Amino acid sequence: MLSESLTKTKLTDPLILDLLQIIREHRSMLENLKIIEFDPSLTNVISNERGKELFIVNEFHEAKGFRKLHIEVAEFSKNLTILHCVFFPDPKFDIPIFGMDLVKVNDIVSAAIVDLSPVSQNQGIRYEKLLSAVDKSSFTSLREIPKWGEIFSKNVFFASLKNKSEKNAFCRVVDEYLSILIKLSKSAKPEFSKDIIQERINFQKNYCVQQMKNEKTSMVLLKYFEEKWVNNYIKTVLFDF
Repeated sequence: MLSESLTKTKLTDPLILDLLQIIREHRSMLENLKIIEFDPSLTNVISNERGKELFIVNEFHEAKGFRKLHIEVAEFSKNLTILHCVFFPDPKFDIPIFGMDLVKVNDIVSAAIVDLSPVSQNQGIRYEKLLSAVDKSSFTSLREIPKWGEIFSKNVFFASLKNKSEKNAFCRVVDEYLSILIKLSKSAKPEFSKDIIQERINFQKNYCVQQMKNEKTSMVLLKYFEEKWVNNYIKTVLFDF
């Protein structure tokens, strides 16, 4: 079901709608799911100014094992559409970060990335085999991970999507990665070792710091907003640790 805000934006892109449905279905499986109240001026941003039409719609939740479940859908000047999703775990739980981004310019999906990123030194050992077993053989245009991408797991998937078949396959990969995440979260128990929790906090902080090195995010926003607003949005909404 679309949120009221997204309904108002008249979002019709079938790939993004399919991915939203997959993400929300998995999100709904989490225990103690609650909406996080957020600054309305940052949650929903809509402009109909000619030449600078845009909408940014955010959803924020928390749940058992997760401090922040964030979904962002944005469209700029009717030709650039972005779906951004990060599920940040509660550092007391041994759960990786789920991250997914899709960038679409007109009808071309230039970037589609999904990962379960580790938040401790050896965490990936627990789920690397599961991620490796997800079929990713049907894609023809794999992309190189950027230099700041050391935060990702060995099984990060990054590609351009060339046709309907690849778009469907990406939806399947996202669905399977989320299924693995939910399975891990269901079995995770809270831990109270200060050293373990601090390591996970440090990994999450580094994840946010490295993500903020992606200059493409700020470059897009700076075309529509002042620098102060952009910096606040990136540090408050997107990568807040």
